[in-house]
Amino acid sequence: MAKAWTAAQVARKVIDNEQLFILDVRNKEAFEDWKIEGKQFEYLNIPYFELLDGVEEILPQIPTDRELLVVCAKEGSSVMIAQMLEAEGREAAYLAGGMKSWSTYIEPIKIDDLTDGGELYQFVRLGKGCLSYMVMANGEAAVIDAVRFTDVFIDFAKEKNVTITHVFDTHLHADHISGGRKIAEITGATYYLPPKDAEEVVFDFHDVLDGLKVQIGSVNIEALYSPGHTIGSTSFVIDSRYLLTGDILFIDSIGRPDLAGLAEDWVDDLRTTLYDRYRELIDELIVLPAHFMIVEELNADGSVAKRLGDLFAENHGLNIEDAEEFRKTVTDHLPPQPNAYKQIRYVNMGKLKPNYDEQTEMEIGPNRCAVR
Repeated sequence: MAKAWTAAQVARKVIDNEQLFILDVRNKEAFEDWKIEGKQFEYLNIPYFELLDGVEEILPQIPTDRELLVVCAKEGSSVMIAQMLEAEGREAAYLAGGMKSWSTYIEPIKIDDLTDGGELYQFVRLGKGCLSYMVMANGEAAVIDAVRFTDVFIDFAKEKNVTITHVFDTHLHADHISGGRKIAEITGATYYLPPKDAEEVVFDFHDVLDGLKVQIGSVNIEALYSPGHTIGSTSFVIDSRYLLTGDILFIDSIGRPDLAGLAEDWVDDLRTTLYDRYRELIDELIVLPAHFMIVEELNADGSVAKRLGDLFAENHGLNIEDAEEFRKTVTDHLPPQPNAYKQIRYVNMGKLKPNYDEQTEMEIGPNRCAVR
């Protein structure tokens, strides 16, 4: 009987940089669009319907010196193929819940200790490239850019014996459904959103304005208006040491300005943020983005973080001197729009209320918040 591996088990193999061979039995288009990424993973994509008569012909393509995982969309096909491989004497596991479960798994990683016993955690959603944060100190906690799986954050706060008092979104998200407002409703925390992104929202919130300062115990959180990905995009400086950039600046790229259909209008804001506002900050700040694009951006501990000064030196998007060339680079190298991004924006405005399965379908697929 083939073994079931959980998304958490696969996540550890990604983070620990282990070898793995993945037989992905989804169709070619789905595989090429989005797959489980690991620095030492190898892949074979054969749609399951091509294997219904047997797996004998693909056995020579599957190495025997590393673990084998079969993956499909929701689990059923991978169970069948894994069992067929086992019948041929090849040990195989399948991903429980398929890519659907991979899309939802979140791994909390400690980033650092903060002032007077405070702590900063990054929540890494490996299958979607989403990064959320929790700042905690003196029994209080703030959550930034939470994804929709609110129990992860609420349970983690309980485990750490802290009360969530503040919840922030750096902008109105378009590639995933925010859990920020729901966390605030459940915990009684104050929910903050940049007002320039919130002209169409249908719920109450507190404004995130440039220079806003919030204390979480002994830790200071300060807002820095940084438009460009959206017109309201706002970064946060944590404890004068960390820069949460939202979807404006990533480790290997920069944010795209077009998810509200306003690329030509917002590209100048994006350049001003990256080339003026951020350059006024100290190089020693550690950048913590709201997304990552490729698995190579992960550090050895699985975190996604890098010194701002290093990004000024290494990130191509921060080194385009000519403004017109920057504009052309940004507007001409945009990847496909995220899956269901218009509906997701409406959900985050409070205008749509899809059920759990509908939310899952909206979010299926890779993160596409960056300029290529």
